[in-house]
Amino acid sequence: MAIIRRNPDGTIASQEGFESQQQPTQSHPALANRRGMAAMAEAGRAVPPLMSEIATKINNAKDKPRKLKVLKDNDSVALRQVLKGAFDPKIEWLLPKGDVPFTKNDAPVGTEHTQLRQEAKRLYLFTKGGDSTLSNNKRETIFIQMLEGLSAEKAEFLVAVVNKKVNNKYKVFTGNLVKEACD
Repeated sequence: MAIIRRNPDGTIASQEGFESQQQPTQSHPALANRRGMAAMAEAGRAVPPLMSEIATKINNAKDKPRKLKVLKDNDSVALRQVLKGAFDPKIEWLLPKGDVPFTKNDAPVGTEHTQLRQEAKRLYLFTKGGDSTLSNNKRETIFIQMLEGLSAEKAEFLVAVVNKKVNNKYKVFTGNLVKEACD
């Protein structure tokens, strides 16, 4: 297959003079700075960050405005539901406190069966006033099945949420910070 080059006036250019007419390549203007590179990196991300990753970013942020920015940048209905369950004193979990006996999912992160953001809509099953038709045994069985479907990191985060001990693992991730970000 031959490549036909055209002159600015539309006529076909000769191949022997093409090398001298070639212009230097320019990079895309958005890639010329750090902000552009960061935007391109985030645009290529296939899935939103894990809730445990968001908590780690908040924990590692240097000051309060940066922590609030991380929360606002990752705002979603699922994140709000999970954080409300972690920090709202009015929400009472109908699950036993402490460690949960479940088999950790050893699938690599990103290939597990379920996502916490998808399972967040079912968290009402485990709270007081959520679904009163479930027996405690059935409720605990459903919760264990949910944990086994999540990656080990997400399951540990959800157990910390249910035990209301998120700020034990992520020291600076507090209810006041979440409340301020939601206002």
